[in-house]
Amino acid sequence: MSKKIAFLFPGQGSQSVGMGKDLYENYESSKHVFETADKTLNKSISTICFEGPEEDLKQTINTQPCIVTMSIAALEALKSELNIKPDYTAGHSLGEYCAMYTAGVMSLENTLKAIQKRADLMGSTKGGAMAAVLNATEEQLKAGLAEGSKVGYVDVANYNSPAQVVITGDETAVKTAGDYMLANGVRRVVPLAVSGAFHSKFMQNAGNEFASFIADFELSNADIPVITNVDAQVTTSSEDFRAKMPKQIYSSVHWTQTIEKMVSEGVEIFIEIGPGKVLAGLNKKIAPDAKVYNIFDKASLDATVNELKEMLCLKN
Repeated sequence: MSKKIAFLFPGQGSQSVGMGKDLYENYESSKHVFETADKTLNKSISTICFEGPEEDLKQTINTQPCIVTMSIAALEALKSELNIKPDYTAGHSLGEYCAMYTAGVMSLENTLKAIQKRADLMGSTKGGAMAAVLNATEEQLKAGLAEGSKVGYVDVANYNSPAQVVITGDETAVKTAGDYMLANGVRRVVPLAVSGAFHSKFMQNAGNEFASFIADFELSNADIPVITNVDAQVTTSSEDFRAKMPKQIYSSVHWTQTIEKMVSEGVEIFIEIGPGKVLAGLNKKIAPDAKVYNIFDKASLDATVNELKEMLCLKN
């Protein structure tokens, strides 16, 4: 296989009621993942995914484990249909846990326990705000952050693509930064409906608590390189993951840089595995020449498997 492949896993905001249901019904490997999640977390992740209600699904304490479960169920369905191993893997924010699972860093049970603890800590941290800034230049963003910093704390939560950055911090500082950018040539700043200021220093205590939680967690070295959110660098050491997992909660998500890193390493094919198509959309802005596939249900899985077999001359 000459073309390098990366598996990508989405983050919060990609969820929808009904996700994973036809994977559960059509693939034993997917069914096993959902059943393991229900048992390990002692709540019906499968019911929340398949039936909602949406009000329950969009609560951080449920959203994070549900997306991780559904994404891993889709991954296992893919593996059952095609003998394929990526050259790299990465996930957007909570999706990084799916990437670590893919790379063999954590067992399924430990991945689920870790993401539930992360969700509990992040969901219980209130205060602050977030806003998406669209099509701002580096100079406009820098000037907006400087203006917002005059009245409070504001920082970048996500470098999602060259056309989209998410800012985070004190409510007044985020609003001031956004208003300044709108007054100085930036066309759109969209406040986000979130329970707290994710990927900001508001989450420092959550990160510290999470560090204690995973101090004795069983982690293995990765057998597939993971490009991590906090620095967009190749990570394989179990102890590096142990250090980066808590930091990721309160640090910026360097997603644009992550995809650019993979492209620089020769990745030509990206497969987004999990609910929605958010990452595929971002990829078109970051790496427009790369081929992107989605796997979020049986139809998309079948289509992706057929195309990959043909493109890569694979046999299962």
